Amino acid sequence: MGTLSRVAPFRVELSLLGFFLLCWLLYFVLAVGDHPLAGTVPIGLYQLYAAAVAGGWVVGNVVVQRSRGWSRAVRRRVLLVLLVSPGGVFYLLWSLSEVSSRAAVPFAPLYAFVVFAVFFLVPVSFRGAFPKR
Repeated sequence: MGTLSRVAPFRVELSLLGFFLLCWLLYFVLAVGDHPLAGTVPIGLYQLYAAAVAGGWVVGNVVVQRSRGWSRAVRRRVLLVLLVSPGGVFYLLWSLSEVSSRAAVPFAPLYAFVVFAVFFLVPVSFRGAFPKR
């Protein structure tokens, strides 16, 4: 039972990491050349940034909730992985958008990643600001 309790908390994080790595892999496969999937996702800047805001806020709050009993070293590793890896989702969504949108704003996924990082770090940085009573 002790081994299972140490492994169980990381199932969600490993699932998220697998999903994010799959997004990065698909992005790199699609970035190699012109692909028939371009334009299949009708996403604009507003929707991309809205997804970044919502994703950053949700993932940041979930990490704060789930990491309460973890050691500091484990918490930092999980925070680093969950901060850096979700950028693949934004790059993948942007590579599936229309070609004219991608040409107009080529750095949109990078900006979306920065928005995600800001909204991710807000709950994480205020985690210890309000102690329990």
